[in-house]
Amino acid sequence: MTIAGDLFRVNLPQVLDESPSGSQELHVLAVDDSHVDRKVIERLLKISSCKVTVVESGTRALQYLGLDGDENSIGFNSAKVNLIMTDYSMPGMTGFELLKKIKESSIFREIPVVIMSSENILTRIDRCLEEGAEEFLLKPVKLSDVKRLTDFIMTSEMRRKEKRSQKRRRSDDHSSSPSTLQSTKCNPSDSLSARLSPLSPSSMPSKRSRLQADID
Repeated sequence: MTIAGDLFRVNLPQVLDESPSGSQELHVLAVDDSHVDRKVIERLLKISSCKVTVVESGTRALQYLGLDGDENSIGFNSAKVNLIMTDYSMPGMTGFELLKKIKESSIFREIPVVIMSSENILTRIDRCLEEGAEEFLLKPVKLSDVKRLTDFIMTSEMRRKEKRSQKRRRSDDHSSSPSTLQSTKCNPSDSLSARLSPLSPSSMPSKRSRLQADID
C-alpha cells in the first residue's frame, strides 16, 4: 500500500517562468469547484512565490491547457504550466478524470499532477497514484504541503538545468578543440553528419536512472 505523500516522481516540464525580479517561479494551475478552497490554495501558492491560475472545473482546466479541441483555447505555448493541483470530487469531471486526460496528452503528461481531497479513502488514493498522480493531499491543504512540493520541484529543475549546462559546456569545449576544427575543415560533410546523428539508445540514461540521480 502506498501512503499519500510518499510518492512524488521527478517528471518536470522544461519551462519555468521568470518573475519581474528575474528569479524563476512556478506556474501552478489550481482546479477546485469550491470557491473557498480555490481561495485557500491560491493564497498558499502565492505565499510560496508561485504564479497561480485558478479555475472552477476540470472542463475549464482542459480549456486552459488547450486539450478540449477548441482552437480558441490557450494551449501550451501560452500556458507554460509547471504543476497542476486539482480537487478529486467535482461535478461534471472529477479530478481523477482530469488526471487521466492530462496523462493521455503527449504535451502535458510530464507535468506533475497533485490530487486533493477531504476524504481519506485508500482505494481512491491508490487509483490516483497508479494513474500517474504525483501525490495525494488531504484537505485542508497546509502551507507546509505546498512549500514541500514547490521547493522539491524548483530544486530538481535547478539540478536538471545545471546538468544540461555542464553538458553544453563540455560539448562546446570539444567542438572548439584543434583536432575537431581540423577534422571539420578537412571533411565538413562527415563532421556535419556526426553532429546531426541521433544518440544511440545505449547512450541515453533510462527513466529510472534519471530519477535516481535527481533523488540522490
